[in-house]
Amino acid sequence: MPTLLIEDGYAFRFRSNDGPEPPHVHVSGNGGSIKIWLVPQVKVGPGRGYTEQQRGEIVRTTEAHRDGWLEAWYRHFGTGR
Repeated sequence: MPTLLIEDGYAFRFRSNDGPEPPHVHVSGNGGSIKIWLVPQVKVGPGRGYTEQQRGEIVRTTEAHRDGWLEAWYRHFGTGR
C-alpha cells in the first residue's frame, strides 16, 4: 500500500489492487477512514468517523497534492490519463 503523505495524523495511500478503479486515495487516522476520488475532480467517497471539519481538511490536503498523486497513480499502475 503506497503511502503518499502522512500529515496532521492522516495517512493518504492507495492500494496496489485499486488499479481497475478510477484514481483515488484512502485516508485513515484520527479516528476515521475515507475514500477520496481524484478524477474528474476531488470528491468525497465512502467513509466513517470524520466530522465535516475533518472531511474539509482532508479535501483541502487532497486538492493541494492531487496532480502529484495522479502522476504517482499512473506510474504505479502503468496507465495513462
